[in-house]
Amino acid sequence: MKAIQITKTGGPEVLKYVDLPTPRPGPDEVLVKAHAIGVCMPETLVRKGAYRWMPPLPLIPGIEMSGTVVETGSRVRVLRVGQPVFVSAREFKERAGCYAEFLTAGERSVYALPEGIDLDQAAGLSNYQVAWHLLNTALKGFQYESVLVLAAAGGVGTALVQLAKAAGKRVIGVASSDARAAFARGQGCDAVIDRKRGDIVDQVKQLTAGRGVDLVLDLAGGAGMMALFDCLDRFGLLLLYGRLEGPPQGNLHGAIEKAPVRSLGFRQFTMHTLDEWPELRARATHELIRMLSDGTIRVPIYDRVPLAEAPRAHRLFESGQVMGKLIMKP
Repeated sequence: MKAIQITKTGGPEVLKYVDLPTPRPGPDEVLVKAHAIGVCMPETLVRKGAYRWMPPLPLIPGIEMSGTVVETGSRVRVLRVGQPVFVSAREFKERAGCYAEFLTAGERSVYALPEGIDLDQAAGLSNYQVAWHLLNTALKGFQYESVLVLAAAGGVGTALVQLAKAAGKRVIGVASSDARAAFARGQGCDAVIDRKRGDIVDQVKQLTAGRGVDLVLDLAGGAGMMALFDCLDRFGLLLLYGRLEGPPQGNLHGAIEKAPVRSLGFRQFTMHTLDEWPELRARATHELIRMLSDGTIRVPIYDRVPLAEAPRAHRLFESGQVMGKLIMKP
């Protein structure tokens, strides 16, 4: 089979398109033929050697694919040949394996998809897994009516906008260009702030009659995170789920206690919190499959790049141009 393999870490050029033996399923496994493969942040970090949960080299990167079962092991009882499926490496011991034409996985770690579902869109569900847990699991009952979504035109940002709107919330997005702002509005944002045209806090206050929002979702951290507390209403919560600009810098306690007097909260989230919680992972994924099937959510595909051109896909992903989801086709 054809696959992308990494034998050393580095830039996109370390993604090598190689011939490898097609795996055979064990008794409790299925063999999946890939239809589409999602490009996600974790595998770019793996490629660079910067992933905290780094799998051992050499490896086939990739955390998600959609495809079809083409062979089953002798003890497989539910999945059948011809069954469309979603594969998430979050169900595997190592977050890897999906940049390939074929993949074997335990029957219980593969999600069956309804007949007729769009398999290109299904290959983008990993972003929606993150978004679902941010808006459900991570909030632990926190009640909100308005939310500020940073990077609202990105993969997880798009998913957050759609899921928050499906829950009936007011969504304000943050984007960095007219094109990305228009895209975010198309995903359901009630309003979009262009961070390059003025201060985010000032624009949020203008859109909320000076009150601020209940919830801020930030994936960047870094030096700019502390100012986001000024976007919050009196009982607001800032939820950090990434460190694209590094660890938060500044006085967290001072940012929370800054006038006017408010009772603010801060939480950080990683999907690895759920590594030992398969039941909750499954609950979220089944719910997302239902929502994709009935049209509540839709995964906007930015581009389809051949698997053989994985280095180009990574360069495109890291360019900041992608809106929605980038996938590869085997």
